[in-house]
Amino acid sequence: MSDHLVPAFQRAVVALSGGPSDRRTVRLAAGLARHDKAEIVIVHVVEIDWTLPIDADVASGSEEAQRVLDDAEVTAEEVGVKVETVLLQARDVGAALVDEAAERDADLLVLGIAYRRRFGGDFAIGRTIPYVLKNAPCAVWVVRDPMPEEGA
Repeated sequence: MSDHLVPAFQRAVVALSGGPSDRRTVRLAAGLARHDKAEIVIVHVVEIDWTLPIDADVASGSEEAQRVLDDAEVTAEEVGVKVETVLLQARDVGAALVDEAAERDADLLVLGIAYRRRFGGDFAIGRTIPYVLKNAPCAVWVVRDPMPEEGA
């Protein structure tokens, strides 16, 4: 039993979007993993448009996708944790994350979300997080960036 208030985990899948919340999400998961000596699998999913064949090699040639994973690896190493990185391509990001968590027998799936507003001012959560919350076979943590200060 862990001696801190946060539930312990053995293997976490940490999903990255390539957005501003990635670094915060990796630091949080890696810091907790270091304490519990847990495994961290960093996953970045490149969504494949329906007009392309699913096996079109889009992800491996993407410098941006590789940068997302490289940055995450550096961030985790700053915290003192080694991670495994995985680049996936899929039609639907949420389904790919749920499948990856199930295949790896993860007991935690962590996603980051930037604080965004839609036109009209309502907070926007997108479609990936609701899908993951409904379908993940394990605990799910959503790490939201702080609300931007007015005028920023």
